[in-house]
Amino acid sequence: MTSQKDQRRHAIAELEELADRPLTAAQIFRRADEVLRPVLGYDGVCWHGTDPATGLVTSVLTDDLRLEDFRQAVELEIWTEDVTQFADLRRGGLVADSLTRATRGRPGDSRRFREQIAPAGFGDELRVLFEAAGAAWGCAAFMRAPDRGAYRVGEVALARRAARSLGTALRHSQMRAAGTPAGGHPPAVLLLDSRNRVVRADDRAEVLLGEIADDAVGAFEVPTSLLMAVEQARAAKAAAGVPPRLRVRTHAGAWLVLNTSIMGGGADHLAAVVITPANADDVLPVVFATYGLTAREREVAVQVLRGRDTREIARALSLKPLTVQDHLKSVFTKAGVRSRRDLVAGLVASRVPEILD
Repeated sequence: MTSQKDQRRHAIAELEELADRPLTAAQIFRRADEVLRPVLGYDGVCWHGTDPATGLVTSVLTDDLRLEDFRQAVELEIWTEDVTQFADLRRGGLVADSLTRATRGRPGDSRRFREQIAPAGFGDELRVLFEAAGAAWGCAAFMRAPDRGAYRVGEVALARRAARSLGTALRHSQMRAAGTPAGGHPPAVLLLDSRNRVVRADDRAEVLLGEIADDAVGAFEVPTSLLMAVEQARAAKAAAGVPPRLRVRTHAGAWLVLNTSIMGGGADHLAAVVITPANADDVLPVVFATYGLTAREREVAVQVLRGRDTREIARALSLKPLTVQDHLKSVFTKAGVRSRRDLVAGLVASRVPEILD
């Protein structure tokens, strides 16, 4: 009979193989569910795609949970302080953590547990971040029925190993994704009411809503990325802060940026969202993370994109020409190209519309 240790080792090996297969993020999540459910022991899971640069959720995929409950999940995640929130996990450098462990065996101390997890019939939650090359490619929440008991130390450790494999697989999926450029279109504009329902939208916005739609549309009328952008902006306004620029990718692979402004301060205040094609400043960090470039390799790659030769790059970065050449070789290898021309072409194909000085 196969031991538990062998089962877990086999599960990780299967997840590692996903990086070499031509799969979309949704396909990776579904295959990961098949592999992890028997060994991690959960009864429900919600998978999320994220903005690689900020880690903010941009999509939701679940076959187990009610999407109608996701509205409450967003409110609890953004508007309340609680343990094991995705943003806190990332800031703390944690790849995975369970609610029971984080509350020292008192999950009832968590508002999320009291108001959402327990009423849904679950006894513990395990949250996992899928990161690779310094960027966030996705995350997930695994729910377990009360009769299974709390997540154990070995299961949390397994989730951390799985997180690394899935982060790499999702990064490779982004690298392989092809699409049409996002440029060539004017900004799209839409207004949402206090319940995040579309009040007005121009023609371009109507098109883009379809191009970034995910499973959440059926429950909320708008895609997850739009819902998250607006709620983050509302929270930022309440705290007198600056709302984040949220990157999201269309189904065709083009990068867009959601810029949100809250109009007024009353209970019925509107949210204005301007959707623009991503520029180089928005896309380059994501593309470089996709390739897994180091900080110095990113600097060299930017110089190449500006058309500078080896000596010019060496002067600009205070490096020796041979050192520049070594960095270039590493960049070419990671990007899967053989020359500067191929590197530039690859970055253009990755929807980098311009290189800013």
